Amino acid sequence: MSSSRQQTKLQEVKAEVVSLLKGLSDKVDLERKLGVDYLQLDPVIKGKMSYEENVISQPPAPESVCENTDTYNEEAKVELSKSEKIEALGKLEEQVNRCAQCELCKQRTNVVFGVGNPDADLMFVGEAPGYYEDVQGEPFVGKAGQLLTKIIESIGMKRGDVYIANILKCRPPDNRNPNANEIVMCSPHLIRQIEIIRPKIICALGTFAAQRLLDTKETIGKLRGRFFEYQSTKFLATYHPAYLLRNPDDKKKVWADIKKVRDFLKE
Repeated sequence: MSSSRQQTKLQEVKAEVVSLLKGLSDKVDLERKLGVDYLQLDPVIKGKMSYEENVISQPPAPESVCENTDTYNEEAKVELSKSEKIEALGKLEEQVNRCAQCELCKQRTNVVFGVGNPDADLMFVGEAPGYYEDVQGEPFVGKAGQLLTKIIESIGMKRGDVYIANILKCRPPDNRNPNANEIVMCSPHLIRQIEIIRPKIICALGTFAAQRLLDTKETIGKLRGRFFEYQSTKFLATYHPAYLLRNPDDKKKVWADIKKVRDFLKE
């Protein structure tokens, strides 16, 4: 084999190795962000990985994070008026409607941004839209949504009094669980919604919402009914209404949880 051919072959092998290591590194970084178990890369190996070769480029951050970052940081420190919140949410929704950071954008019927009172004291956060939510472009409108409405009404509030959103803004195929990449790519949209609305308390519905916002691996069974802090905001997790449709005996646990939310808001 000629020296030029050997050099070409070595370059091809090197490129393949770098590609594999880069892919593994990206996976590790995603898992670290989600707080799940991951392999420790040897720092020497990771340090030798050349990102200048552009074998695999990092996916860009969601548009809501890329655009006007300085403005967002400043607004996060200032309490907005209701009209300002409406305007800010409107701009954010426009950006989310254009989002194409993951594969879910290719098959969505509608982006499911969020709905409710932009000046709400109580914000509910679920995991992802389902079939009916995808069709109507509004979160929690199916059977689980009807149950959530009853839960809200059980503490003397109306659906229009609260704000409702999801971790993901697009429906996963066949209502499967969100994957790590989708959560990492879409979470900044939700975090920005929270920054704008500034509720007094966030009620996370189900495993994915609770684990993502609290950055924990604890199960929803261990997290539910307990107060936490999320960026200086009270946070309480409970079971997802869809879970209650399959396990109606646990409705009493959700009632106990939601009463804590009610009592906190009355203080």
